[in-house]
Amino acid sequence: MAQQSPMYQQIAAELRGEIEQAANEPDNDDLELKPGDQLPTEMQLRERYGASRNTIRDAIKLLIDQRLVETRPGQGTYVLRKIDPFVTLLSPDPETGVGGGGEEGATYLSMVNEQHRKANVTTPKVEVLSCPTEVALRLRIKPRDQVISRQQQRYIDNTLWSIQTSFYPMEWVTRGATRLLMAENIDEGSVKYLADALGLTQVGYRDWVTARVPVDNEPALFGLPHNAAMFRIFRTAFTADEIATRVTVTVYPADRSQLVYNFGDVPDLSYEQDPR
Repeated sequence: MAQQSPMYQQIAAELRGEIEQAANEPDNDDLELKPGDQLPTEMQLRERYGASRNTIRDAIKLLIDQRLVETRPGQGTYVLRKIDPFVTLLSPDPETGVGGGGEEGATYLSMVNEQHRKANVTTPKVEVLSCPTEVALRLRIKPRDQVISRQQQRYIDNTLWSIQTSFYPMEWVTRGATRLLMAENIDEGSVKYLADALGLTQVGYRDWVTARVPVDNEPALFGLPHNAAMFRIFRTAFTADEIATRVTVTVYPADRSQLVYNFGDVPDLSYEQDPR
């Protein structure tokens, strides 16, 4: 005779079934526990299942571990949205020499459209500020030197996917690259603009990949639990003379992003993408 699973697992399995059914039938208004909905309170679940507080908490913890729900301090437990991950190719395109992970302009839009997804970006927020130390080291300038910061929020399928901030030495503006100060997209991309305006032709870049938890208002912006994993990529672009032309810092939540780097002659990526 098969041994019955523990009560908390049975409760978690039933709630998981309700969550999955609601996700598969988004237009069925009779179903509860849709993405973003709040789970019944701990007291309500105890009454519903005739279970102890610890049993209910173990069931919810199991659902959290399965990435089905999240607990927000002081608010309750909510059903997570299931996000179809997007693959970002960090290595440069063999034809253009441009990498998709940290470029400003049309590159991002075309990269997303190629995967049959909908992309849009906010108008750049432009600031002149003292250069952050971690950026100054990469630009090879002093931490208190002024830089132009251009920040955009980037969306896929109307969901915030990444926040990208590019830093440029103020010298580029004084030499004539004044569009860096304009709060508008550089449609041809900053790589081509700096090459045309100043002769700063990018011949390579270095991607430095780090990870951390969300900070400041990122949990609210991205809809993340406080302990979510975040990728942060510092892309430093160089000319043939080893001049660092810019540093682009892009923050990606790990729940919706997959990063790929190709080397050599490899097949097209699409056939092996992980659907999670």
